[in-house]
Amino acid sequence: MVLTAPHPADGAAVVRERVTRSARQTATAGFYQLTFQAMSTACRVSFRTGQPAVARAFQADLLRWVADFEAKYSRFLPDSLVSRINAAAGRDWVAVDPETDQLFNLCQEMFFVTRGVFDPTALPLLQLWNWKAQPPVVPADAAVQAARELVGWRRVQRRPGAIHLPRAGMGLDLGGLGKEYAVDRVVGLALEREINDVLVDFGQDVRVHGQPPERGAWHIGLQDPRQPARCWTGVAVTNHAVATSGNYLRHFTHQGRRYGHLLDPRTGYPADNGTLAVSVIAPNCTFAGILSTAAFVLGAPEGLNLMRLCPGAEGCLSTETQRHATPGFHAYITS
Repeated sequence: MVLTAPHPADGAAVVRERVTRSARQTATAGFYQLTFQAMSTACRVSFRTGQPAVARAFQADLLRWVADFEAKYSRFLPDSLVSRINAAAGRDWVAVDPETDQLFNLCQEMFFVTRGVFDPTALPLLQLWNWKAQPPVVPADAAVQAARELVGWRRVQRRPGAIHLPRAGMGLDLGGLGKEYAVDRVVGLALEREINDVLVDFGQDVRVHGQPPERGAWHIGLQDPRQPARCWTGVAVTNHAVATSGNYLRHFTHQGRRYGHLLDPRTGYPADNGTLAVSVIAPNCTFAGILSTAAFVLGAPEGLNLMRLCPGAEGCLSTETQRHATPGFHAYITS
């Protein structure tokens, strides 16, 4: 049996209204800045065009697209496609559209590129570890091992136009690539309207194209994981993406041990290898985001080797004592 999972029109309308209500726009001499809240994060789009009508149409299109994307793929919305797939785990196949098929193809590719560190089926582990609980609780080893039995992208069953999670309790979470994929798509929307100078920043996952006003490249600051209010350096990029992964903002301490929010799905526990942050520069944001998280979980030297092996990517891995960078990373540094 295949359950159809139509686009949740009512849910999308609610998300559209929320996203649109949060939007704020400024314009100076043809340079526009749009800010809004979506996917539980602060979003910013800066772009240049000499045609106000094009600017208005682009802003309306991108707000609608981002809201529809959240409504479709957020596991926190009960009528989203991802929630429908999770609810059918252990029972039914769920129909998916061609865009979702392509998204799952990307998940499969990145699962193998990252040697299983990127795993969209890690939801049982994410639900077990609650970084917002007060007081924080470290789950028992037995609970972690039970959750691990429900994790593994290789277990997912797929055929063209449908997906099936074979065991009850399995679940998908696309948080590992959702914002980054959305960044890439919004840049694509800009280019379709011949807006060639654009920066898209969703929760500090950034992709740029062209040039900002009066500068030859876009300058992106990299947070210092030891002092997050400051940047340890900046990078100058054009037609590239910059993504940083770290546990310095989301973590808790229990009985003297620090637990970050980035899990290693292979063990079921938060990554604990001395890495503080990883920044990656790559041709697109989806690749940069997944690679930065995978390198963080792998740690040095394995994470650094992974970045070195990925064509078009450069990165820097910061530990408690030093920074390890790929050979081409320093060419982007501005300060």
